[in-house]
Amino acid sequence: MSNPKDVRHVVVDLLDDVTVEKRLLSEALPKRLAKLPAEDRARAQRLVMQTLRGMDRCDRMLGPFLRQRPVPRVLNILRLGVAEICNGGAAHGVVNACVEIAKAQVETEHARGLVNAVLRKIDREKAKWDTLPIPRLPKWLRKPLLADYGKEAVAAMEAAQFAGAPVDLTAKGDAAALAVAVKGEMLPMGSVRLADAGQITNLPGYAEGDWWVQDVAATLPAKVLDAQTGETVLDMCAAPGGKTMQLAAAGANVTALDVSEGRMKRVEENLTRTKLAAELVTGDALEFEGGPFDAILLDAPCTATGTIRRHPDLPYAKDGSEFPGLFELQEYMIDRALGLLKPDGRLVYCTCSLLIDEGEEQVRDALARHEGLAVDLDALRLPGVEADWIGPEGLRLFPHYMADQGGMDGFFITCLRRK
Repeated sequence: MSNPKDVRHVVVDLLDDVTVEKRLLSEALPKRLAKLPAEDRARAQRLVMQTLRGMDRCDRMLGPFLRQRPVPRVLNILRLGVAEICNGGAAHGVVNACVEIAKAQVETEHARGLVNAVLRKIDREKAKWDTLPIPRLPKWLRKPLLADYGKEAVAAMEAAQFAGAPVDLTAKGDAAALAVAVKGEMLPMGSVRLADAGQITNLPGYAEGDWWVQDVAATLPAKVLDAQTGETVLDMCAAPGGKTMQLAAAGANVTALDVSEGRMKRVEENLTRTKLAAELVTGDALEFEGGPFDAILLDAPCTATGTIRRHPDLPYAKDGSEFPGLFELQEYMIDRALGLLKPDGRLVYCTCSLLIDEGEEQVRDALARHEGLAVDLDALRLPGVEADWIGPEGLRLFPHYMADQGGMDGFFITCLRRK
């Protein structure tokens, strides 16, 4: 077992990656965690997620004890200390470890006294943590969401994001049997939910490929597509492969396309483990030549703002500046997908985004660009989907839906057909 201080040191490095270098955890984690023994990697991930999720509360706790904002790394050391202490960590060990992290670098060594004094004060005030407001989204994201949905809805989203996310499993076969095997809860949409999954690879059926991890909301696009045995189906942005596996399990002849070679390796690994088959193509979707297909699933590159409950780094690594480029790319991809369809084919377009610009607005624009295109609302009426979740342009899912059962990722899903 490595020293707990080493784990915390890596966590502060990760906090710096996100808040200073503006890197997503998905980019930073592999390299950082490689420094730790396997048994400590889960702890490091838990601590960095806990700190990011409660960042706003950490800063509110620290405010009264800081006359001026410390340098970023010192601030992140303090944030980690606050998050641990206020979530039940043993203060003595946390304070000593954070002081050691400050002493480890020349640019932070001067702050070891500050770290020691402030975190000891935090320990005396830790009861305030639970009285603080639910952490708010950053202004660059909160402002458009308020304009689109109003204060009450945004507050509900923030509460769901702060609560975090359980683990959902998609069964290759019998979901009810899987729920019994893993002692999980069967959700109305057919996913199996685990409140405390533990080590995923140790769960029954993992090695046999009986299931894969996939948020319940992310399962719905493939269900809307409703691939039939023998149909030719294109999964246009396939990685990491959850939807590809759903389509293959339905008996379709699937072509899985993605621009990232590294991410396509994950698709291949997942297909191998689950003993499912698909043709894998690494390449740019806008340049892909193939088909025509009976059906296409386009899970378009997006802001991923619907996944913050699983990815609390996103509000701190991003600033919204990439939004316009993504909106434009989504338009191009919808047009390209429609060009790869058979005349009577169907396109399911989806994004794991909370922004109307990446959902309803894209559909309105596509209908205006393509004469004879229509939304198939009947395809969206699935088991477990409430009628008022469906609007004229498609199905809108929020993180606070099914909040009493652990919520879901935010998504927009629609099905387009030519009249």
